[in-house]
Amino acid sequence: MKKSTVFAIAAICGTAVCATGCATHPDSTSAPWKALYDPNRPIEEQFDASSGMWSAKDGVLTSGKDGAIWTKVDYENFALDFEYMLEPGANSGVLIYCCNTKKWIPNAVEIQLLDDHSPKWAKDAPYMRNASLYGHCAPTKHNVRPAGEWNRMTVFARGKNIQIINNGEKVLDADLSKWTSAKKNPDGTKIPSWLSRPWAELDTKGKVGFQGMHGKAKPYFRNIRIRPL
Repeated sequence: MKKSTVFAIAAICGTAVCATGCATHPDSTSAPWKALYDPNRPIEEQFDASSGMWSAKDGVLTSGKDGAIWTKVDYENFALDFEYMLEPGANSGVLIYCCNTKKWIPNAVEIQLLDDHSPKWAKDAPYMRNASLYGHCAPTKHNVRPAGEWNRMTVFARGKNIQIINNGEKVLDADLSKWTSAKKNPDGTKIPSWLSRPWAELDTKGKVGFQGMHGKAKPYFRNIRIRPL
């Protein structure tokens, strides 16, 4: 994905294909991609996280507690590529543009990671399902794999434009500048009350984070890479 890539925005949450065909995952194994997590270094050297809250084995990060792990530096205009696996009923998330890690709700954009196959979440609104922008924008397709299987996600964050590819399919294209209210989404649906900051006001430079075990089921992450756009 070259820096000059032009992202097409068809609608608030459209399905437009970007100019260079980003509806497929990029080759993230070579420069200018860099590993966001190096299994050969201690977690605390690479992320801001409470000691012992997160653990790693064979290059896989996980947490048995409800707490997020944060990059030590801010990112803007980037592509984030990673693999994730969910235990049955798991509820987690990837967080971008965070300007306050102590109070990241509502000071970040959460990309929901959810075991959509679990009956536990059957009645959840579409904008709370896997690959949604939580509480704000639903994906165009629910294609998360069953619990226990690895998934791959690529997030393209370029200013107010967020695009998500999940398991090889483009499932979301959103323009955050449309979210001028903290109470109602542009389509008229209600935003959860705890998400009290309009995304149009949110800075597009901030920490990247990964949410731990929110509930009783763990998420797992591996091959986390990032590159500038």
